Amino acid sequence: MTVDSHHHFWNPTRRRYPWMGDELAAIRRPFGPDDLRPLLQDSGVDRSILVQTISSADETREFLDTAAANDFIAGVVGWVDLTSPSVADTLASLVGDMLVGIRHQVHDEPDARWLLRDDVQRGIGAVGEAGLVYDLLVRARELPAALETVHRNRGVSFVIDHAAKPRITAGSWDVEWEERLAPFSDEPNVACKLSGLVTEADWKSWTPEQLEPYVRRVVGWFGRERCMFGSDWPVCLLAASYAQVMDAMRQITGFDGEIFGGTASRVYGLRELEP
Repeated sequence: MTVDSHHHFWNPTRRRYPWMGDELAAIRRPFGPDDLRPLLQDSGVDRSILVQTISSADETREFLDTAAANDFIAGVVGWVDLTSPSVADTLASLVGDMLVGIRHQVHDEPDARWLLRDDVQRGIGAVGEAGLVYDLLVRARELPAALETVHRNRGVSFVIDHAAKPRITAGSWDVEWEERLAPFSDEPNVACKLSGLVTEADWKSWTPEQLEPYVRRVVGWFGRERCMFGSDWPVCLLAASYAQVMDAMRQITGFDGEIFGGTASRVYGLRELEP
């Protein structure tokens, strides 16, 4: 089973997306299941994971309904207010076959140590108690707090989104990223998404060769059984088509069954398609 572990839907005519500035005007339009389905079919992708875009439990509920109505969506990584005293009750109201994880845009928080707040730690513990994965959306700045979070929550399964967004556009190797991400390789409850890298490179001139050193470093740290492919569609459209993202990753890693499905299926506990 080939799995895309990370994509989004959104509709700017109905909701406000604070992160969608002028530089993202090219993708400031609705994207939904009917747009993605043919792309998955053309690339031989069987299932996908729909990931939150804003801090809204209403969006999460809508995504769960969308997943239930579209059999190619195997699961939803949603959002809840981790700081709320009633976070466990909120999770209980959402948990079902389709909710597989929770995420918050940590790298947009002013405080690099936001994850270590007592209320956030309590919320992450509740995510683990609910049997869900916690997706870490962080950059190098937040990686120390993320590592401490992993150490404090050994019973929680974590996934690092977009390989923690190395600064590929800088033109030289991202040493800070390397030094801060490498220690996660020693943590067996952490997996890493090979996603979102085309938009961390130069949008107009990226090549698979630019991405390859970062991808190979991540796979070397985590092993193929803890790495998973994600398209980050439609964000990826700023730099590449769905097929180009898929082809670039296959060129770098080969068509690896763990990276392209096994890891995501195991970590998120995805169900097979009904025959």
